[in-house]
Amino acid sequence: MLNFIPDNPYILLTPGPLSTSKGVRAAMLRDWCTWDADYNESIVQNIRRRLVALATKETENYTTILMQGSGSFSVEACLGTVIPKSGKVLILTNGAYGDRMVEMVKMLNIDHTKVDLGEITAFSAEEIERLLTGDKDLTHVAFVHCETTTGMLNPLEELSKAVKSFGKVLIVDAMSSFGGIPMDIGELGIDFLVSSSNKCIQGVPGFGFVIAKRDELEKCAGNARSLCMDLIGQWKDMEKTGKWRYTSPTHVVRAFFQALDELEQEGGISERHKRYCENHRILVDGMRKLGFKTLLPDEMQAPIITSFLYPSDEFEFKPFYEAVKSKGFVLYPGKISQADTFRIGNIGEVYPEDMKRLIEAIGSTFQA
Repeated sequence: MLNFIPDNPYILLTPGPLSTSKGVRAAMLRDWCTWDADYNESIVQNIRRRLVALATKETENYTTILMQGSGSFSVEACLGTVIPKSGKVLILTNGAYGDRMVEMVKMLNIDHTKVDLGEITAFSAEEIERLLTGDKDLTHVAFVHCETTTGMLNPLEELSKAVKSFGKVLIVDAMSSFGGIPMDIGELGIDFLVSSSNKCIQGVPGFGFVIAKRDELEKCAGNARSLCMDLIGQWKDMEKTGKWRYTSPTHVVRAFFQALDELEQEGGISERHKRYCENHRILVDGMRKLGFKTLLPDEMQAPIITSFLYPSDEFEFKPFYEAVKSKGFVLYPGKISQADTFRIGNIGEVYPEDMKRLIEAIGSTFQA
């Protein structure tokens, strides 16, 4: 049935956009009306309910706001709406995406404290407790769960527990982890979780979403520093009719609906997580046998994307990249300041047999 959808010329081994299924791509072939109930009730509201159900068993306490743009748009909308003018946010950063949150709050004139432990150090509960004890003005805490700069997986449960023990509002950028790593944000006490359509749910780029604790979201009325990125305004319209305030990315939304169906068919987040973990195991074991070393120790590493050190001073990424691409795989350049690295993701429509073929392709390239 989907034979008319062409195969991709290569697999994207990136943290998103990522390789998608033919079913997801085929779902974008029909047009939709943003005012029609077929779209708003059957698709938009359905997506909102399903996202909450994926995030927590406490579905009555949470709601979802979909937001046009990349995932970063939703992060900025969240920060700009959730933190009041009297508030102060503690941002924990150990990579480019934590740093991007700092850039956002600076542009929005939000009072903040940045704590940077460097790109290869994870945060701990003790560090949070020290910071929150030392600054009584802090009202919110924000951090990235999976920092795709390196592949770092910050300890979500430990950090969340520490933040909530001080009664602070918790914002988590779970861009590259939600849908691929099991979590219950109600049990963790996360007030606002942000992710995107083109990550572990395996949709295509075009919108992000915020899964919010209802009572905390309702406190945010009047905080927004932007008309278009006002989460409260978007939420109120979606609650009434399912309609987005302004033109929604209809084709992307329908593709995401299909991606949610395919996640269910796979067996849910737990089964997808198992696949990603197996992909990652094959990748790391194979790369180490070829002589490559990982940037991070295994205990800090997410099963999402992995940074590998250049194997020698003579190694050049660009010709290596082009050679591997010619064999059907697109890799990702490095993004850290402390070492020369490149990255390989293993999420999306990627399976263990694909990772085995990748190792063969890299082996033949590396030895050539």
